[in-house]
Amino acid sequence: MSQGYSPLVLAFRTRAGGRCGGGMARFGDLEAAIMDVMWAAGEPQRVREVADELNQNRPLAFNTVQTVMEILFRKGWLDRQKSGRAYWYVTVRSREDYVAGLLGEALAVARDPAATLVRLVEDLEPAEIAQLRVALDTAAERESPQ
Repeated sequence: MSQGYSPLVLAFRTRAGGRCGGGMARFGDLEAAIMDVMWAAGEPQRVREVADELNQNRPLAFNTVQTVMEILFRKGWLDRQKSGRAYWYVTVRSREDYVAGLLGEALAVARDPAATLVRLVEDLEPAEIAQLRVALDTAAERESPQ
């Protein structure tokens, strides 16, 4: 066991992309809004389409959206292909990847990561607990030697 963490917590962090004691960059407000649009679209989008969607709720300059999408591309959250004069952007990682990274980061700073997981599970609905149980069973089957 590393740094006193249980094997369950270490396994979660490894799969979530988290690092014990490390951290991942959280999205800023505009990064999160852009990723929400991209995840909802489910298909390649041009900066113009994303900006138009975001401008329904708040005024943003095209160049601002373009710059933040470029940053998300450099961070590995978006990929892009040039078509004519415009880039088409697609998501590279899922919302679940992002949330798992945040959970891994939260566990990294928790005094008692296992107790934190227990508190999280206590707040789940019965159907969510059943889904978690299936996921844990599946992970255990993959981990056990054949």
